[in-house]
Amino acid sequence: MGEVRQPEASRQRRTQQLEAERFEGMPILADVPQHDRLSLVAPDLACTICTATLELGDRVLRCPAGHSFDIARQGYASLVVGGRTPKTGDTQEMVAARAAFLEAEHYEPIADHVATTLPLARFLPDGSVDDDSAPLVVDIAGGTGYYLGRILDARPAWRGFGFDLSPLAARRAARAHGRAAAATADAWAPFPLRTASVDHLLSIFGPRNGPEMRRVLRPDGLLTVVTPQPGHLAELRDRLGMIGIAERKDARLDAQLDGFTLRSRDTLDYAVELMPEEVRDEVRMGPSAHHLDDDVFEQAIADLPGYTTVTVAVTLSVFAPA
Repeated sequence: MGEVRQPEASRQRRTQQLEAERFEGMPILADVPQHDRLSLVAPDLACTICTATLELGDRVLRCPAGHSFDIARQGYASLVVGGRTPKTGDTQEMVAARAAFLEAEHYEPIADHVATTLPLARFLPDGSVDDDSAPLVVDIAGGTGYYLGRILDARPAWRGFGFDLSPLAARRAARAHGRAAAATADAWAPFPLRTASVDHLLSIFGPRNGPEMRRVLRPDGLLTVVTPQPGHLAELRDRLGMIGIAERKDARLDAQLDGFTLRSRDTLDYAVELMPEEVRDEVRMGPSAHHLDDDVFEQAIADLPGYTTVTVAVTLSVFAPA
C-alpha cells in the first residue's frame, strides 16, 4: 500500500505550482463564458447522424443536411441521436456522489499524473510552438468534468471537450472549466467529432471504443487510459458488495485497442483516509451503485469506523496510433 494521503492541497496551490513549471513564451488560451464554450470546439464537432461538420447557431448545432442538436441553457449540447438512448446513464444520486467525492481531491494524484502525459502545447516539426491553433483534449464518458478541469489547469494552451451519456453529468461538466465544452453523447456510438481532430484522448475508468478512438485522433495524437488494478479499493470491494476487477486487465486493454501502439505504462499506488460518507460516495458514484442492496449497504456504512484506510491503485497507459 502506498503512503496515506490527506486531500489538503487546494486547487489554487496546485495551479500556482504548475504555473511556475511552464517555460517562458508558452501560449495561454483565455477562458470563455459558460454559455459560449461550445464555440471553442464547434469546428471539431461532427453530426452524429451523418458525420458532417456542425455549425454553431443560436442555442443549436446544425449540419448542412439539416440535422440539428439543441444546446441546453446550461451550455452543453445534446448530441445523442434522437435526443435519447435506451442505455442507462448515471442517475442523479450517482452524479452527486461522484461530484462530492472527486471535489474532495482524493483522486487528485491521478489527474496530476494524467496531465503530465499531455505536452504543454502543439509543436511544429521544427520544435517551435504552433501559435495558430490550440490543441484539443477530449474526455470520453468524462462525467462531471473533474479530470478535464484539472488537466486544463495544468495545460493553459489547451481546449477541452467532454461528453457523457448522462445529461446530469454534462450539466456539471459544462461549468467545470472556462476552456472546456460539454455534450451528451454515447461512447459506444460514433463520436461527435471530426476525423483526426483530437490531439489527446482520455479514457479514465471509462468505456473504450477503439475504432472511434482511432478515427478521431490525429496521426500525432495520444490516448491516455486509466484502469484500476486488482488492489484498487480492495478494502471496500468485498465488504460493501462492489463489482470485482478482472484479472489481466492490461493484456485485455492492449488487445482491445487494435490500431494503437503502447507508448508507456505506469502505475500509481497510494492510500487515502475516507470518512463513512466519503466511502458511501465512492461506492455510489460507479457501476456498483446499480447492484447494491440499499439496506445491506447502508448498514455496512453505519458499521464503518470514523476513518477507513483505502488503497488507490491504478495503471496509466499511453497509446499512439499504430
